[in-house]
Formats: sequence, C-alpha cells, structure tokens
Amino acid sequence: MAVVRRKRVVPPSPLPQREGVDPVRVRLPAGGAWRTVREHLVERLAAGPGVVDSMFDAGLIVGADGRPVRADAPYQPGLFVWFHRELPEEVPVPFPLEVVHRDEHIVVADKPHFLATTPRGRHVAETALARLRRELGIPTLSPAHRLDRLTAGLVLFTVRPEERGAYQTLFRDRGVRKEYEAVAPYDPALDLPRTVRSRIVKERGVLTAREVAGEPNAVSEIALLEHRADGLGRYRLVPHTGQTHQLRVHMTALGVPILGDPLYPEGTGPVPADDFRRPLQLLARTLEFTDPVTGAGHRFRSGRVLAAWASYRDWASGQSGQSGQSGQSGQSNQSGQ
Repeated sequence: MAVVRRKRVVPPSPLPQREGVDPVRVRLPAGGAWRTVREHLVERLAAGPGVVDSMFDAGLIVGADGRPVRADAPYQPGLFVWFHRELPEEVPVPFPLEVVHRDEHIVVADKPHFLATTPRGRHVAETALARLRRELGIPTLSPAHRLDRLTAGLVLFTVRPEERGAYQTLFRDRGVRKEYEAVAPYDPALDLPRTVRSRIVKERGVLTAREVAGEPNAVSEIALLEHRADGLGRYRLVPHTGQTHQLRVHMTALGVPILGDPLYPEGTGPVPADDFRRPLQLLARTLEFTDPVTGAGHRFRSGRVLAAWASYRDWASGQSGQSGQSGQSGQSNQSGQ
C-alpha cells in the first residue's frame, strides 16, 4: 500500500513586511542535539557574538502566534519562528524602475542595470521586488523568474500567491520567448546567425560559470542586428535554456564578450556599490507568452536603449551611468495583448 505524504502546511507570517522585505522564516529541523531554540539559531545563523541573544532579549524572534519566543524555549522539530533581518546600509540605485504592465494577475517591470531582482546578500531593500511592493502597495508581489543584477530589462512578477506556480511553470517549461539585446565588438570573420550549444557549469561560491565537455545544457541563438565603423555590433540573443550567465559565456566563447562585463572574459574584481559607470551592455528586450491564467497573448518590449550604442564615448567615459537612467530611455511600452 502506497504511503501518502501530506504536504506540510506553513503558517502565515505573524510579522508584516518591512520596507517591502519579508521576514525570515526558519523551520527547526528534525535531528540534532539542540536543547533550545536559541542553541539552534546561534549555530544556524552564525550572526556573530551576542547578536541572536540580543534578538531574543528584544523579543524580535516570534512564533506562529506572533508572541516572542523565549531563548530557553525547548527545541521542537518542525517549529516555525520568524524574525526580521537587520537591513544593511545600501547605496540607492539612482535609476527608475518602470512598470510596463499591471493587471490583477501580473506586473511587468523594466528593470535598470545594477538593481537586483530579489533580496539577496547585501542587496535587500534596494531590489526590484522590494521597490515595487512599496511603490505599488502590493505586499503579495513575487517574481516569476529572475534577471541578473547587472542586466537591465523586463521582469515578470505575480500578484496572487496561488497563481505564482502557474507562471513559474511557464518559464520552467520554456513557454516564454525571451529576446535579449547586447552591444559587443564586431568581428567580420564571425559567421552569424548561429545557434551555440555547450555545457555550462556554475560552482557554488565561484563567481563565474564555465564551459566544460559533455552533453550540452545551454543553447543560445545569436544574430548580428547591425554594426558600425567604430568596431561595435548590436546583437540579438535568444536563450533556449536558462543556465547562469549563459549569454555572457556564449558571447565570450565566440570572441565577442559583451561590453561592461566585469567577469568575462576575465574578472576585474569587485565593483564598488556606488559605482554605476559603464553598465553591462545586456538588455532583456522582449517577453512573449500566453498567459496561463487568463489565456491572453502577451508581448512586452523594453523601451531602454543600451548606452554604448547610443553614445560609446559617454559610456566609456562613465558619463552615461550618472544620467539617472544608465544612459537608457526610461520609456517602456507594451503591445500585442
């Protein structure tokens, strides 16, 4: 007789969002030799001497009923606790986050360079998700997919938690056609258009991805849209898979790395948080799909212009990044619904 496993019901958060950022939820795992909730959190969070104790003392760690959990509360496997992380000091990304489309199911935003999609690491409140939750007043807003912090362009968010899975499945099953645009060197000897297939791996803790021998897991269509006398080309990139840094790796492998890339072909070291010069010249230009909830056909297009193509001199000198829009048009448009 088959054993039917019941899906564990997660209690709703007893804490509200703060600055558009959800509280941290921790479920105490089975096993281990922890005697108290405090012992587990001290080991798990590794937050520094006294930090967890001060949170307990201030009543900042709460249970499902919203009441503070005592530091000496007995350890109970499966127990949920919540708390707000300490928001780091962040340099505001001084470029607009445009809303291309909004209805009762989805929000499509045109993200600027340097703005992370979701809270992670040192980017928490200064993210597209947190900004949109604050500005639109939609606390339930969630991303259906992600776009690298250094890449600009279209990102799809869902409004209703119960519908998020349908849109995520659309991306997972490649039901969304995505087109990117890039500015990179022009090589007249490079035969384009072409489809690039390779195996890309990204190791945890390593900033860059790399190509290795083996069955391809990354497929990209690459075409040259136009080129000019200064040696630059404008390219259309269509990914058919979603490996980390896939388009950047494939362009580098072809010998035409995308302008402004701090990792490929060689890393240039960490970029200071307040350095908004010379943004990566990669833009998520279009999203096209059939809405899994309403059945409507959508085609959204970013209105941004890549700075190095608009004025290479300004981009190279770092002037375009100080304009307030990374040298891009802040206007976005939607068509084809």
